[in-house]
Amino acid sequence: MSDDSSTQTDDLAGTVFELSDLVDYQTGAIVSRTLIDGEGGSVTVFAFDEGQNLSEHTAPHDALLQVFDGTAAVTLDGERHELEDGESILMPADVPHAVDAVTSFKMALSMIR
Repeated sequence: MSDDSSTQTDDLAGTVFELSDLVDYQTGAIVSRTLIDGEGGSVTVFAFDEGQNLSEHTAPHDALLQVFDGTAAVTLDGERHELEDGESILMPADVPHAVDAVTSFKMALSMIR
């Protein structure tokens, strides 16, 4: 996974922006940009090329995954969910989950610590 930008938000603070403009698709890759990373949690945007995936894993915190372009398959505790532009899923802490790009897609991941 590549990180195409620093985690600094100085260039975004106080501005209006589209999440989809913050990360670009890259052939055969997952691109990410962290917008917020603090004691209370983090917000990261991702662009997955079609066929890319995050294998099954757990996280110690609750997370909200929001798709804002394309189609993702999220497997949560063994159950597969297809999410399209505008749809979201809440992933509870310590529950196994995986993310697969059905098509190229972009998402925001908000993790609450």
